[in-house]
Amino acid sequence: MKKISVVTACYNEHENVAALVEAVDDVFSQMPGYTHEHIFIDNDSEDNTVEILREICKTKPHVKVIVNSRNFGHIRSPFYGLIQAEGDAVLSLVADFQDPPELIPEFIEKWEQGNPIVVGIKKSSREKKGMFALRKIYYRLVRTLSEVDLLDGFTGFGLYDQKIIKILREIDDPYPYFRGLICELGFNRAEIAYDQPMRKAGRTKNNFFSLFDMAMTGFTSTSKVPMRIATLSGFMMSLISLVVMVVYIILKLMHWKKFTAGTAPILIGVFFFASVQLFFIGVLGEYIAAINTRVIARPLVFEKERINFKKGKDK
Repeated sequence: MKKISVVTACYNEHENVAALVEAVDDVFSQMPGYTHEHIFIDNDSEDNTVEILREICKTKPHVKVIVNSRNFGHIRSPFYGLIQAEGDAVLSLVADFQDPPELIPEFIEKWEQGNPIVVGIKKSSREKKGMFALRKIYYRLVRTLSEVDLLDGFTGFGLYDQKIIKILREIDDPYPYFRGLICELGFNRAEIAYDQPMRKAGRTKNNFFSLFDMAMTGFTSTSKVPMRIATLSGFMMSLISLVVMVVYIILKLMHWKKFTAGTAPILIGVFFFASVQLFFIGVLGEYIAAINTRVIARPLVFEKERINFKKGKDK
């Protein structure tokens, strides 16, 4: 029988983890040709998520838990959890039920048809309309600027053959942009459209800074276009400034006593160019920060504890 590893990253999800385990178990109970393990990687939750998972592990040996020594963020921890799985295929599933567990059989069917990558594409969402629209704009912008053919509405929800996981293990990236990596690999890929439901319980742990971090990681990991825009903008503005200067000198020479530029245009020009410079310095800073992270090359996470893993698999 083939083994499917379900990997769920969680942080302060005590209201959802037990229900998710039951939901996944119910799905696989109707698929007798497969066994499964459910790996939770906890990002040092501050509630009783780990305690609940610990109790579940006592009666369900297929449920396994990795507890991080601290919160390593929403990029590093989920990726680390995926590369720990050793099933024939690995399914990424969030803890809040926004990745519908009932789609698991459909993912496995597409995988069995010879697709090493099967991804879920979010075609609609029950989240706030403004946030969903903002996400769509971001997806399209990153896809337009990216050197990789990225997917609109792809959040990481998907099923990945073990050969894909082995490739991911070999990628030495301490801050991996998973959505970009999956698209960059270039293997056969099946797509499953779905409607994203609301969270089952609790509140989202994402905030403006975590979403901004994900957005900037997407840009710096997949595209050089922002830096090229900065270079071209600098060139164009220099050219415009030169033309304005020449026109000003000619007008001044022709109308020495009558022509006065005034202070307002000067101030507007100074503030405009200063703001443009600060913007592109920020863009440059994002690339430098990404380079710094990769040069330091710290491990993805540090583990505090493993539960229900075989002794030979403990790290």
